[in-house]
Amino acid sequence: MIKTFTQDDVIRYVYEETSPEENLLIEDAMMSEPELMTFFLEALELRALMNKIERQPRENTVQSILNYSKNYPASPPARLRHT
Repeated sequence: MIKTFTQDDVIRYVYEETSPEENLLIEDAMMSEPELMTFFLEALELRALMNKIERQPRENTVQSILNYSKNYPASPPARLRHT
């Protein structure tokens, strides 16, 4: 039986979520299906670009969270833990 692979399978392969057996089958499929290989190369590039993204919260957002947390004790009273 010939297994057909989808773009979802390729994404799992890119993120190393496939088994060694699946890897071999997906690699064979990509070698015989140019569209699947093209999708694989695009997915690799996209993953590399996404890994470069750095995000930081705005300073006023951090300050709002810190101010909010100051209003609550580190260990809530026992009567609040079981509600």
